[in-house]
Amino acid sequence: MASVTALRSRRRLPVLGRRGAFRLHASTLVALLAASSAPTPVYALYQAAWHFSAMTLTVVFSAYVLALLVALLTAGTLSDHLGRRPVLAGALLAEAVAMAVSAAAQGVPELIAGRSLQGLATGVATSAAGAALLDFEAPDRPGRAAVANGIMPVAGMAVGVLVSTALVQYAPAPTRTVYLLLLVLFIAQAAAVRLTPETARTESGTWRPIRLLHLLRPTITVAPASRPGLALAAPGIVAAWALGGFYSSLGPSLARLIAPHAAHATGGLVFFTLTAAAGLAGHAARALPARTVSLAGAALLIPGALLTLAAPHLHSLLALFAGTALAGAGFGGVTQGALRLLLRPAAPGERAGSLATYYALSYLAMSIPVVLAGLLTNLYGLQASVALYGATVVALTLTGLIRAAHLPHKA
Repeated sequence: MASVTALRSRRRLPVLGRRGAFRLHASTLVALLAASSAPTPVYALYQAAWHFSAMTLTVVFSAYVLALLVALLTAGTLSDHLGRRPVLAGALLAEAVAMAVSAAAQGVPELIAGRSLQGLATGVATSAAGAALLDFEAPDRPGRAAVANGIMPVAGMAVGVLVSTALVQYAPAPTRTVYLLLLVLFIAQAAAVRLTPETARTESGTWRPIRLLHLLRPTITVAPASRPGLALAAPGIVAAWALGGFYSSLGPSLARLIAPHAAHATGGLVFFTLTAAAGLAGHAARALPARTVSLAGAALLIPGALLTLAAPHLHSLLALFAGTALAGAGFGGVTQGALRLLLRPAAPGERAGSLATYYALSYLAMSIPVVLAGLLTNLYGLQASVALYGATVVALTLTGLIRAAHLPHKA
């Protein structure tokens, strides 16, 4: 008996401590969102090689977002029931497969297939990794996980677009290299997840097919204690992520409209500016009250959108980047404040579902306006599309701020 026990002990995988597991899951969020933004600088190369329109570009972009929404609405709570570790490891391996499909793409259909699979995997993985951050939060540093959930995704988007922009400019096979690097990273992270302790209270019989089908029904789950915070932040969330979608998909096209002879890297740097400013603003505001941060971030979206709207008329890249930086600071404030309002009151068994709902709202706001903007661009041109987009974001933000002024301060 002693020898059997010793053998099992030798076979047991080492387990990361709380701090190591927290850092691993934070890095996973960075990698997932880096992969989501990495294609942004590559889209111009695809357009040049495959000769597709702005509308097709927004369809490719939205394929990822809509698949992610499906995953969030059906599988966002899986890690609360099946366990963080198996759900996250499986999603990361699926993410690696998606990178392989995208690297091998020879046309728009394959690109859409790769992005769709990536969206499904990301939807499952982000809610699981975000909830795990809360599980592994150090007791003596409360609130750190909510801050990380706000900063790591935008930091990931910034890193993804910056590295991809550099690869487009300097690396061989730029439409493949970034995906292959991410593929290796996701496989390594999937293996590392096995070294973390399980924190979710899994349910007996959960793996049975009937039980799994029940769990995969489309649902919207928000912790009851988190609903007032979500109601306060929702307009800002929609406005911020709608702007994020615009900069991600059409930002490079807008940069080319303003400066047709600028380097390819310029388009990618537009989205990098947004996400870098968001990450810095979120980090700087981490000690301020969540309500204040959320509303101040929403207010910054207005001058950001207006300056971006004016940039084509001014023929000024400086105006475009200044507007993007302001919008990015607003984006960071909105996401930081909203996640703290949403996650702090949630019980452990409500975390993945609440995060999935936040991401579902965010990506819904990111995808539908972008598809409409692509259609408007085809019909009336990019400049008219930018004007309508910016005006809509400003109107939505003002509506949210006026509404927030009439809500009880405890929300």
